Amino acid sequence: MSPAIAGAGGRSRAPFRLGLLALVTTLILDQASKLWLYLGTDLVLTQPWRLTPFVDLLVVWNRGVSYGLFQQEGDLGRWFLVAISVAAFISLIVWMRRTSSRLLAVALGLVAGGAVGNAIDRAAYGAVFDFVHLHWDGWSWYVFNIADAAIVAGVVGLILDSLKPAASDEPSSI
Repeated sequence: MSPAIAGAGGRSRAPFRLGLLALVTTLILDQASKLWLYLGTDLVLTQPWRLTPFVDLLVVWNRGVSYGLFQQEGDLGRWFLVAISVAAFISLIVWMRRTSSRLLAVALGLVAGGAVGNAIDRAAYGAVFDFVHLHWDGWSWYVFNIADAAIVAGVVGLILDSLKPAASDEPSSI
């Protein structure tokens, strides 16, 4: 293995780089979409925008966490959630740095990118800017953003990675 791509202990840095790419891509797409919809359009004044019979764009300020749970009205709760997000982000980066699995690194990058994207909203605005509403025939899904979608995709990747058979260092006796 080339020294240029080997990390500590000779491990490849490719998984970490893929994870960082997923993180940065998630963060850029998330923040760009929020800034464009909030500042570059009149969505706030003319909502909802019907994109399809089952997708609308509308503005929801989420002061809680996933699915609007644990709503925080004061600054203490707001900054507590920011601190939790930052701690999770740091932990995910450390985990991502240590993994040799590309799938796991990308999954961790998606979750970390989503966590920091929503933490930026919470720090800047006091709430997370959600805008995609899925619905069908009276059924309504929660309103979410790109960071939320990346976190869900990352969790799916974590589950898939956990289902892979563990590599064994012992030779097969068959």
